[in-house]
Amino acid sequence: MLNKSVNYGGDKMQSFDWGIDLGGTKIECAVLAKNTGQCVLRQRIATEREQGYNHILTQIQRLVHRCSEEVGTYPERIGFGTPGTLDPSTHLMKNCNSTELNGQPLDTDLQQLLGVKVVLANDANCFALAESRLGIVPVANPHAEVVFGIIMGTGVGAGIVVNGKVLQGCHGIAGEWGHNVLDPTGKQCYCGKQGCVETVLSGPGLEAYYHQLSGIECGLPDIVYRAEQQEQAAQQTLDRLVSQFGLAVAAIINVLDPDVIVVGGGVGNIEYLYQHAEQAILPHLFNPKLATRIVKPALGDSAGVFGAAMLVAN
Repeated sequence: MLNKSVNYGGDKMQSFDWGIDLGGTKIECAVLAKNTGQCVLRQRIATEREQGYNHILTQIQRLVHRCSEEVGTYPERIGFGTPGTLDPSTHLMKNCNSTELNGQPLDTDLQQLLGVKVVLANDANCFALAESRLGIVPVANPHAEVVFGIIMGTGVGAGIVVNGKVLQGCHGIAGEWGHNVLDPTGKQCYCGKQGCVETVLSGPGLEAYYHQLSGIECGLPDIVYRAEQQEQAAQQTLDRLVSQFGLAVAAIINVLDPDVIVVGGGVGNIEYLYQHAEQAILPHLFNPKLATRIVKPALGDSAGVFGAAMLVAN
């Protein structure tokens, strides 16, 4: 266990916010200056999840120790972005694609191991929080109260930020938009349901649809390129992305009515989506016009770890 009794500089303990993004292949730590939000240190270490849950904890401990030596202070609290959710009733992790974490009391174990207070949130929540405070939202709408942050990549997740704070929800699943059923006749999802948003709008979902149409196995960037070259199957794939995105997002707007929706992940890089999103959403919207801004993120791969640090800011 780390020795928290080491003298790291007294009042300097109060000058930084610490965040850790716990991913399947890497664990990343960012240390932000409390007054400015400037990143003063950012380091990564391999997760090595194949060695099991306890080894993941050891890797986190090793990274915190390394970063504390770099900045000359040990944290009092750390925010963690996780690939799943801490169940509020059982205090065990669930819905993690890094399955080694499922069923584990991650927050309790981290607090005992590191000797500091920890705050956990889903990685999509951290993404939404970072973009709300430091990223695109202050540019797109400085007065935004409700932000919906979407990650559409290998999977589909989302987070909700209201007045600068992450909304966790009664079950800890607020924002789990990716596991609403979008196509009841669609493919089986790993969660047990059929035709979830994730099976339709994720990168693998789009690639599977293109393969179904064309018989060709092709990565998403190539599908986008083929659509630009007017290939019919590729264009149909992007048109389906837009139409299904419009249907799924309209349901969110009808319930939350967010000021801004930030779309991250590899699918969120497709320019065609933004060019046609409004006309895809409007037919399903309980309003004659769309005022919600649909925007790309500004922080890139920094969003998750910065958002984790903001969980413990202030």
